[in-house]
Amino acid sequence: MAADRFQSRQQKLISSLKASGAEALLVTNFTNVSWLTGFSGDDSYLLIGKSRMVLISDSRYQTQIAQECPGLEFVIRDRTVTVVAASAKTIEAQKLKKVAFESGSMTVDGFEKVRLACPGVEFIPLAGAVEDLRMIKDAAEIEEIRRAVHIAQRGFDVLRGSLRADQTELEVAHDLEHAMRKLGAKGTSFPPIIAVGPRAALPHARPTQATIGSAGFVLVDWGAQMPSGYRSDLTRVLVTSKMSPKLEKVYGVVLRAQLAGIEKIGPGVKCADVDATARKVIEDAGFGKQFGHGLGHGIGLDIHENPRMSSASETILQPGMIVTVEPGIYLEGWGGVRLEDDVLVTKTGCEILSSVSKTLDQMLIPL
Repeated sequence: MAADRFQSRQQKLISSLKASGAEALLVTNFTNVSWLTGFSGDDSYLLIGKSRMVLISDSRYQTQIAQECPGLEFVIRDRTVTVVAASAKTIEAQKLKKVAFESGSMTVDGFEKVRLACPGVEFIPLAGAVEDLRMIKDAAEIEEIRRAVHIAQRGFDVLRGSLRADQTELEVAHDLEHAMRKLGAKGTSFPPIIAVGPRAALPHARPTQATIGSAGFVLVDWGAQMPSGYRSDLTRVLVTSKMSPKLEKVYGVVLRAQLAGIEKIGPGVKCADVDATARKVIEDAGFGKQFGHGLGHGIGLDIHENPRMSSASETILQPGMIVTVEPGIYLEGWGGVRLEDDVLVTKTGCEILSSVSKTLDQMLIPL
């Protein structure tokens, strides 16, 4: 079953190359190499074409490749030879004339070295070919992301039950990661954002020595990464003292915006239209300038994948896509509110994969 899964992905990629006229694609994004082959290592490239596919790696991974990718042809480069040079040699050995390369991944220096080593080859820049295929998750990928969401939610439950006023943001971030690892996660999807009060006005705040009890609320943005590499991404705001009218107002606007955006999601809907639906709620409430980022993004093996849920995205949602919906309002000097859930596009609409409570009264945990 697993072999068929990877073969299907490879065939879809090869079919997509026809429009470019390339005979093969040099895949240099390690995540894309893994998605296409099942190989879990790094520092390896994949040359994939209609008649032949070769993984270019090094001796550290020789046994691992044989175990993870039975039947896959591979080249083990000498320790004195770079992966770029070994790739150029593989291209020359196959007598290819037109090769596409991942222009969004390969460095200019790497490309120049391959080009100079293969003077008879025409190289075609091709960005996003594999990433576009990765947007639509298969059943196994969806199940892995469900598990990542489940573990993240259980970790959050642990955090809620153990939170103390004298804990620092950094201590809470470490405790949350530890809880998710104990529950089966490989680690966090990204360094957790734990931001108290005014620091929540920073969308990507880094945990500090600020204590949880130093303000009346704390923003928590977190996710779990599974051993398979698939991730989740959630955000909630916990109220740790008496509710202020301002927090109640801002939170209410963000919640209405998020629910409106989720309701808009479905097959055939443009990502920009989902963003516009949620954004209008915030703009109508007078906070348009305080919501500066896109509504969300795809998740999977990377924490930020296509499709992009933004006003500039022309991508049409399709069944199997999983996106975050995370509107926010950020007020310098006061704080910020962001709510985020992971949403699967289905044949008839959408399914919210996360189920952490988010009504404001349920977020109240006085310390």
